[in-house]
Amino acid sequence: MKNVVLLTVDTLRKDALGCYGGGKLTPFIDSIQKNCIRFTQAYSSGPYTRAAFPGILTSSYYLEFGLQKMLPRRRTLISEVLKSAGITTAGFHSNPHLSGYFGWNRGWEVFYDSMEEEVTDQIPYIEAQRINQKVAAWLSSQVGKGDDKPFFLWVHYMDIHEPYIPPRKYAEFVDPSLLLNEDEMFRLFKEVLLKRDVSHKETVALLKKLYQAHVRQIDEEVKNFFEILDTRRVLQETVVILTSDHGDEFGEHGGLSHDGKMYEELVHVPLLIFDPERNIGQVSDPLVSTLDIAPTVVSLFGLPSIETFSGKSILPLKPDSSRGIFGEALDKLGSNEQGAEKEVHFYRQENYKIIYREKDNSWELYDLSADPGETVKLNSTSAMAEEMKEKIRPRVRRYEKKM
Repeated sequence: MKNVVLLTVDTLRKDALGCYGGGKLTPFIDSIQKNCIRFTQAYSSGPYTRAAFPGILTSSYYLEFGLQKMLPRRRTLISEVLKSAGITTAGFHSNPHLSGYFGWNRGWEVFYDSMEEEVTDQIPYIEAQRINQKVAAWLSSQVGKGDDKPFFLWVHYMDIHEPYIPPRKYAEFVDPSLLLNEDEMFRLFKEVLLKRDVSHKETVALLKKLYQAHVRQIDEEVKNFFEILDTRRVLQETVVILTSDHGDEFGEHGGLSHDGKMYEELVHVPLLIFDPERNIGQVSDPLVSTLDIAPTVVSLFGLPSIETFSGKSILPLKPDSSRGIFGEALDKLGSNEQGAEKEVHFYRQENYKIIYREKDNSWELYDLSADPGETVKLNSTSAMAEEMKEKIRPRVRRYEKKM
């Protein structure tokens, strides 16, 4: 039985990766494609962390049990499933929304969430380099124990997340003329990004370059992470799943960062499954969801499926062109939810996606094959649109109906 690693990168857009057509920002990730299945139509269940991670780690939708900041016991974490099956579990991350305070530490034998560490306003998280160091120390303590227990390791990097203040060498890689100092970059965050000011295209483009510099930086850390696995003699016995919780917007639909929107730049995410025994890369085009990750991990360990999981294993590959994908969140603006926001939903089936905003009771229908940037709204009263609306309507405020 192989080990399984889930490597999640906060705020990583699918189109930032070279293997998805994003240029030369990610040479290492691109170099391992011969060992990967690359899913081209993977969708997050939400456009920001709190809406997305229930899908990734509990295979459940964000609003399934109502508006709860604490992780309810009715959500089963993948770590709980695996620990009860005798598999070693460990998690290392630095996202406050996923901390033990909110209940995300259930089922982990080792859980590092950095909440007792000192951070700065400029870099308000523990960086990937330090996360990797902690992973390396943990792996060293595991190797050679003699019990041959497989492990499940979850690692989450925050480095791409705003504020965008990349080290100079990565900024220069993206644009040699990008010579802003840390104070100037932080000022862009406070005066432009936080205010969602997209009035100056040049400034928005500058923010995106800083974001891309962080993508280049994280590719180096992913490379270092793989080297850690190799040095500790576990890489050849480990499947690595790499994905993101959501993307980031740079003015595509009138905003910045990752608010309560359901457009492609936020919810269409990368998903790669690395297997050292694979020597020919494979591309899978059917729709899949991040809710499928936990069931896939269960299947990789040869365990029976979990009844409470809403997703399904995507291994072995079984193309299903009729499948539809959902996402849901609160229609928030800014970094924190207030709890009174209206809901926002999307449903994707075949080439079409429909978005519902409860705030103004509006529908947007797009043909993604002809309009991948979602710039042309189709007739939302057509028979096809009405059929897709009926998929979403029962999901709006459904937790209130259960009370």
